[in-house]
Amino acid sequence: MRNLKEKLKVYYIMSVFSVLFALLGFSYNAWRMEVSEENNNVRTAAFEVLSHLGELEHIILSAHYDNDVIEGNPRKGWVKVGLVVDLSALIAPNVEAKAVMMKATWADSWHLMRTEEAVVTELVNEIDDTRMAIKLVLKEMS
Repeated sequence: MRNLKEKLKVYYIMSVFSVLFALLGFSYNAWRMEVSEENNNVRTAAFEVLSHLGELEHIILSAHYDNDVIEGNPRKGWVKVGLVVDLSALIAPNVEAKAVMMKATWADSWHLMRTEEAVVTELVNEIDDTRMAIKLVLKEMS
């Protein structure tokens, strides 16, 4: 009888340990999947924003240096700026802040980008600052 009680005790302890281990493993797996999904969303948004920043820079340079009213159309620029601000909120707060600052600069000076070199330089610097903030977020994720 004593031998049976000892075997049952070991069985119960192992059962409880197995259930706890399974719960711990499931919890870790769920957490890991959530973190991976979040990182994937941030990366996707970051690459999309980098692409739109490149297109915005192309619009600015086409307007200023080429006097191209098609490629340098400020309405295209407004669309790109809006997309950058919207998507930057998915990346990180500091990236969103840089994008909002870039939008403010764009709003104040888009109409001067064809004629003023200083405006072009300022807009490109804002784009570069936003790019740098994105790159730092991506580097921290690695």
